[in-house]
Amino acid sequence: MERVAFMLEETGERIGCLLNPESLVIRRSAGVQPRRSVSGVLSGAAQQDTPVLFTGGGRTILELDLLFDISIAGSSVTSGDVRDLTSPLARLAENATTTDRYGELPRVRFVWGKAWNIPGVVIAVSERFDRFAPTGVPERSWMRIRFLRVNENPKPGPAASGPIASKLLAEPQRINLSALSNVSVPDESVQIHESKGGGAAGGAGDRLDQLAAKFYGDPAMWRLIAAFNSIADPLHILAGFVLRIPPLTAFKKEP
Repeated sequence: MERVAFMLEETGERIGCLLNPESLVIRRSAGVQPRRSVSGVLSGAAQQDTPVLFTGGGRTILELDLLFDISIAGSSVTSGDVRDLTSPLARLAENATTTDRYGELPRVRFVWGKAWNIPGVVIAVSERFDRFAPTGVPERSWMRIRFLRVNENPKPGPAASGPIASKLLAEPQRINLSALSNVSVPDESVQIHESKGGGAAGGAGDRLDQLAAKFYGDPAMWRLIAAFNSIADPLHILAGFVLRIPPLTAFKKEP
């Protein structure tokens, strides 16, 4: 049931959603501002549109509508109070005090199958309860989350410093995932990685975005590892699963 998740970047903790979203809305606002002078916004009677300044950047916000119900089987959390399911998500919108005394939202990744893996922060949460036990305990919740996309923060690890990786990281890569079925990759150029977990054998293993940052220096390359290993559900990679890490050169598009 828990196919959608928010992954905490700092700890790797996975916060699952009980059901797939009822809806997902993406809103994009470009980095555009009206041009101004000392006296205010530049305009004039002869101008049809106000002059604008293209500042770059912008904002991309995802709005998710999620349903949580204690009567639905399949959740990893068993409780008579639906808030036990929704509170971990609500806390993602709480600022945490940092060492410099400034508040900071936890950086997370929105992950849904192989189609979605987006870094960002939860900037707003609203929750509506519409079913209660006789004691007043809420049993069903409709939750709306506003998720702001932020830039990737690549952190190349030691394995990204080898002779092949150093050449690949020196220039921008253009990867053709559709070529996976047509390209033969020599076994000697493929690195082998056994997925490691923090718990007992058979538990959750490594995250693909962290492995992509380690081997390629770019967490956004997680789709290449998933496609090359025919992984349908990147959220559920068990500890002990052997992954094959291909070199980027085998899938680089020609200009």
